[in-house]
Amino acid sequence: MSQATLRTARIQLVPLADEHLEHEVELDADPEVMRYLGPPRTRAEVEAAHRLRLAAAQRVPGLGFWAGLVDGEFVGWWILEPPERADQGPVEGQAELGYRLLRRYWRQGLASEGARELIRHGFEDLGLERIFAETMTVNAGSRATMASVGLRYVRTFHLDFDDPLPGAEEGEVEYALTRREWLADRTAPAATAG
Repeated sequence: MSQATLRTARIQLVPLADEHLEHEVELDADPEVMRYLGPPRTRAEVEAAHRLRLAAAQRVPGLGFWAGLVDGEFVGWWILEPPERADQGPVEGQAELGYRLLRRYWRQGLASEGARELIRHGFEDLGLERIFAETMTVNAGSRATMASVGLRYVRTFHLDFDDPLPGAEEGEVEYALTRREWLADRTAPAATAG
């Protein structure tokens, strides 16, 4: 199964390709975008990361990185990729959700919109059983996005870093959603205002 092109009301999600490299360079060079990820990256570092991002689509059919386009303009990327660390659980049946947007597209609901579509795609089209996401505990914005798309807090954990970022002492958090929870949320009657 090759990686699908997906659509939301505003976003076209296309498999990441070489034509998106310049946008990735802009994205990863922004210190605010990289605030909870590490120092801004050089072009050579982004080129290396780009090759790894493209290779992610080869590891598990249907998973990978998507470039998000709004009215033909690159706004960022989203991922569904297999777990990489042993503490993340088995590769089979689950994927890690992620997103990174250019700063000028923040606070427009695009991260959530793209994430919801990848969650739908993961459960409905790919048959995944569990989707999870991770971020630094102190990254309130990303945590809010995770919660807004239905992921639930699972745990706080600590990783060892050679050069920890400010806030690393608070640890990392994992949020997740199972297929069963997603289906239940979709079929639950909407609450009525009283």
